Amino acid sequence: MQLASLMLIAASYLVDSSHTTAGFAVKHMMVATVRGQFDTVAGKVEIDDADLTRCRIDVTIEAASVDTRNAKRDEHLRGADFFDVAKYPFITFKSSHFEKAADGRLLAIGNLTIHGVTRPVTLTVDSIAPPSKALSGNTVRGASATGKLFRKDFGLVWNKTLETGGVAVGDEVELTIDVEFVEETKSAAN
Repeated sequence: MQLASLMLIAASYLVDSSHTTAGFAVKHMMVATVRGQFDTVAGKVEIDDADLTRCRIDVTIEAASVDTRNAKRDEHLRGADFFDVAKYPFITFKSSHFEKAADGRLLAIGNLTIHGVTRPVTLTVDSIAPPSKALSGNTVRGASATGKLFRKDFGLVWNKTLETGGVAVGDEVELTIDVEFVEETKSAAN
């Protein structure tokens, strides 16, 4: 009986790319913030509602799906100066563990790989929605998370110095992730 109840605690979900946004924001020309997102996100999420620190995330983002609403800038981002998608087609995040923050939110600690460089990062999970039935009848959930990174830590070092002394692209990147996931069924897992 105890084993059966433990099996019901953790549930596996697949990321629904059509309802997921992996967004970023970075300073441009030292005067404005440019926002963008990656449109193709896939992965698996395991949620243990009895102990959220036992959750797991394994996500893959297609780097070529970058979208800043500016085709010329997006092509530059896909090129060798930034993501170099021909050589590094994927961005990945795999959690190593979760911790509860002092304010009650959840911290997802794991390894982020961008441009072939893997570094530890911490994402603050602002919320995990309870299970809900979608119009399709599938069980769905959602979550929101935020974080920061320094792009130079991942080998994204391209920049131009401005006449005013600043730089074209800031180093600090703010991350905003809104993800919807669908419960993995036995037929989906096979």
